[in-house]
Amino acid sequence: MAPARSTGCLSGALCRQLLLTLSILTFACDACKTVTLHVPSKLDAEKFIGRVNLKECFKSANLIHSSDPDFQILEDGSVYTTNAILLSSEKRTFTILLSNTENQEEKTIPVLLEHQTKILKQRHSQEKVLRRAKRRWAPIPCSVPENSLGPFPLFLQQIQSDTAQNYTIYYSIRGPGVDKEPLNLFYVERDTGNLFCTRPVDREEYESFELVAFATTPDGYTPEYPLTLVIRIEDENDNYPIFTETTYTFKVSENCRVGTTVGQVCATDRDEPDTLHTRLRYSIIEQLPASPTLFFMHPTTGVITTTSSQLDRELMDKYQLKIKVQDMDGQYFGLHTTSNCVINIEDANDHLPTFTRSSYVASVEENRIDVEILRIAVEDKDLINTANWRANFTILKGNENGNFKIVTDPKTNEGILCVIKPLNYEEKQQMTLQIGVVNEAPYVGSARSAMNTATVTVNVENQDEGPECSPAVQTIRIKENSPVRTKVNGYKAYDPETSSSSDIRYKKLSDPEGWVTVDENSGSIVILRSLDREAETIRNGIYNITILASDKDGRTCTGTLGIVLEDVNDNGPFIPQSRVIICKSTMSSAEIVAVDPDEPIHGPPFDFTLDGVSDSDVFRMWRLTKINDTAARLSYQNDPQFGQYTVPVRVTDRLGQSRITQLDVVLCDCITVNDCDIRASPIGGNGGVILGTWAILAILLGIALLFCILFTLVCGATGTAKKPKVFPDDLAQQNLIVSNTEAPGDDKVYSTNGFTTHTMGGSAQGICGTMGSGVKNGGQETIEMVKGGHQTLESCQGAGHHHTLESCRGGGQHTLDSCRGGQIETDHCKYTCSEWYSYTQPRLGEKVRLCNQDDSHAHAQDYVLTYKYEGRGSAAGSVGCCSERQEEDGLEFLDHLEPKFRTLAETCMKR
Repeated sequence: MAPARSTGCLSGALCRQLLLTLSILTFACDACKTVTLHVPSKLDAEKFIGRVNLKECFKSANLIHSSDPDFQILEDGSVYTTNAILLSSEKRTFTILLSNTENQEEKTIPVLLEHQTKILKQRHSQEKVLRRAKRRWAPIPCSVPENSLGPFPLFLQQIQSDTAQNYTIYYSIRGPGVDKEPLNLFYVERDTGNLFCTRPVDREEYESFELVAFATTPDGYTPEYPLTLVIRIEDENDNYPIFTETTYTFKVSENCRVGTTVGQVCATDRDEPDTLHTRLRYSIIEQLPASPTLFFMHPTTGVITTTSSQLDRELMDKYQLKIKVQDMDGQYFGLHTTSNCVINIEDANDHLPTFTRSSYVASVEENRIDVEILRIAVEDKDLINTANWRANFTILKGNENGNFKIVTDPKTNEGILCVIKPLNYEEKQQMTLQIGVVNEAPYVGSARSAMNTATVTVNVENQDEGPECSPAVQTIRIKENSPVRTKVNGYKAYDPETSSSSDIRYKKLSDPEGWVTVDENSGSIVILRSLDREAETIRNGIYNITILASDKDGRTCTGTLGIVLEDVNDNGPFIPQSRVIICKSTMSSAEIVAVDPDEPIHGPPFDFTLDGVSDSDVFRMWRLTKINDTAARLSYQNDPQFGQYTVPVRVTDRLGQSRITQLDVVLCDCITVNDCDIRASPIGGNGGVILGTWAILAILLGIALLFCILFTLVCGATGTAKKPKVFPDDLAQQNLIVSNTEAPGDDKVYSTNGFTTHTMGGSAQGICGTMGSGVKNGGQETIEMVKGGHQTLESCQGAGHHHTLESCRGGGQHTLDSCRGGQIETDHCKYTCSEWYSYTQPRLGEKVRLCNQDDSHAHAQDYVLTYKYEGRGSAAGSVGCCSERQEEDGLEFLDHLEPKFRTLAETCMKR
């Protein structure tokens, strides 16, 4: 569009012409400034010729009208030709009428169309005047119509500098469209500054050009800064809107609500955005099938929605729409394109499956199972092989016993009726079933009942079958101890055809105790041996035998005959505990309990009595006291001796049935019953008693005390602390650890009382334990136990000399090693103590082993066992320091112990 310019007041002739043109309108004319548009002499129909700023004249106008029918004015002020026009003169005018229907206000804009050649002539004729005019060197708005028809070169505008009044100025331009692609599109006249365009421009390829203009003198002087000149390409509606897809495919469910969205279409337009050239309108121009109209397309968004709720896939499963998109806001002269849209109607479960018949008849032989007896067909108009079509069958009535089941054939959609539990003709010859059917998918229709039903009559056919053992378990009652050859009724089978037991033979299959025999013809049983209710094979007083029944054709059935044995008081109560132990030191009696194998009616309360002569030893020594119905207390009297006694006890039930139990009663010197161990050798009521667990424990404690005494006699403590002694790493695991004292202790020297020590090597030398020890040979030995928190070996005496550990470091004294006749390290000292341990341990173990043995030299159950330490252990091998003794030395020193240890010593002596 060429730049618009304003003019002064219209001439009288022009006003008269406008008044004549608008004579059909009766309103007061309030004219705005005249707008001049420069157009070629020939204009095609629907051609854009310029744009008028309507808002500048009348902002609140809501009605736009052109006085000339050859021109149309759009809302944005764009002026289009409606017909082809040939300008016969250089000028043509028409008026734009703007009005507001609410307040009846109206305004007009005169429009003057001028031929472009006249404008060029006028500018050339006024060139001198323009050069003398006062102008500024500044950016000038400029535009070029897209795809202009010329004539070319097309004058755009003139650029001039104010310095042209004082200098000769040459003008030049650079930039895209001049010396850059597209080349030579624009040029400027050097002397006049007139800017021209040489050929048509496509706005979709170049929206604008930014040129740089220069003003220089002939000698190269530049009086002005370079001028940036933007040339905008005015858009022409030369691009058709295009749909994004050639064919759109949507889907919508049948019976959907009105206004359900089906889908959305979209189109694009390459013309200038936010103009009428790209303002698109969508519409549906054709629907196949055409009737009824079911879809609507929103004109601006392209969203397709339903206009009816009567979409039925069963009637029409697909619709095709021809859609159109048009620019220029849908004006008839706008460019448009079309596309296709396919709408598929999705299936909904709006049809129920229906039976082809209302009733069916089937037949099946009795006793048959897992057999198909009927196929039931259904019809469904919904889409095949979908959840809306597949049928689910249900047996609503008549299958209370679970004889039938019905499943669906996935290929044919038929219901298959099967027998899964045998039918009995003798019980029922005909059965009626009610079958219902629904779809896998929920029903969405409006029918009152969502299930169709049909009736199936099943006729049961008779089959020749063998005898029937019913019930499978039958019982009879017999008293135990009934006489042999007693005959009672047995198991009964029958023929279901005749409901008779005739012509049926019986045979015994199992009889665990072999107590009975079965009559072949009647099934009665005869007792062969006395029946015992207390036998091991009896469970809850019932004895089961298995019977085989067969007919004349060899068909058989098997049943169980349970013989309920009625109890007879044939067992006397007895005491299951045959041995009773009474710890005389802690208890004076023991509790005894009796049981009776018979039923409770023949059982307690029991009577307990001693059996025998009234003046016998049993009555003098023992007494029975009843505790409850099944228990009594046995207590001794007259202070009998320790030993084992036999006490006969008679127990009598409520009906007088009795039984004698010989009780072995042991009087024991023990604390608890588990501590007593009695030799089974009663002698006139007395028994030999050996030591129990507490006695053995006392012996062991005595032995431990004995070792403590020996340790005290042999080992001592003396001397003062010299230097710290290095102890082994595992000293705390098996050795005594010496604690520090709060203050220095007194030196103590203990005599060995004349005990001599023989070493393994035969020489007289000291034996060092964990705490240290010295052994004399006619002299004295001392050990320093604790001194100021340190432990040292003070002396080791031998051959009449006194030796200290300090002598190892000099000072003229002999070392401990020299005392032993040579240099010996500490480990050798520990090795000597280990030899002592190895020598004494087996001998001590032999003494302990002899304790607590019976006549067969077998240890008691509570014998103390030896456990080994699984760690490193102590190199010394002993807790203390004791002297070694040879076998011939014996244990004579035990004779000098106190009286309370004499018994302990006698027990431990080897006999």
